[in-house]
Amino acid sequence: MFTGIIEEVGRIRSVVRRQGALRVRIHRPGSQRDLAPGDSIAVDGVCLTVVARGRDWFEAEISPETCSRSTLGAARAGRSVNLERPLAASGRLGGHFVQGHVDASGSVRSIRRAGAFVEMAFGYPAALRGLLVEKGSIAVNGVSLTIASMTSTAFTAALIPHTLEGTNLGTLKPSDAVNLEVDILAKYVRALLDR
Repeated sequence: MFTGIIEEVGRIRSVVRRQGALRVRIHRPGSQRDLAPGDSIAVDGVCLTVVARGRDWFEAEISPETCSRSTLGAARAGRSVNLERPLAASGRLGGHFVQGHVDASGSVRSIRRAGAFVEMAFGYPAALRGLLVEKGSIAVNGVSLTIASMTSTAFTAALIPHTLEGTNLGTLKPSDAVNLEVDILAKYVRALLDR
């Protein structure tokens, strides 16, 4: 379980493709002493398992299913990625509950600057319609955001300078793909109503 509060931005160093799956090596600016093989880490909002680590990097394997559902399927060396370790039971919940189970990919529709602040519009697939609400939470590339407004095909979020500087959202351009994870409560409510 994660919170959507990004701890640092890493960079993909290498990608090895095998039978529809990937093994990625990610440079992490912070110390690796707090990571061990078997640990979970969210990479652009996708919960991955650390399979190896070095002084300033870790490696994770990405399954074909995760490749097809998230932007990590198009991972390439040099790409920056948001990193977050799991929430400790005694930790603060600064964002919202994020599972690291990406629901779908979306895309940046527009970016409107207002001084140091930015309003971004993100397109989302029809399968997520009904799971998003104005002033509700959503994770975009693992970042906990509040939906400011929405239509049947897109939502907007207001990004503060801290978010723009401390995550990879500040480097996005129109038409860039992003990972989307809707609030877990919305998914359970829909499943209950569908029964």
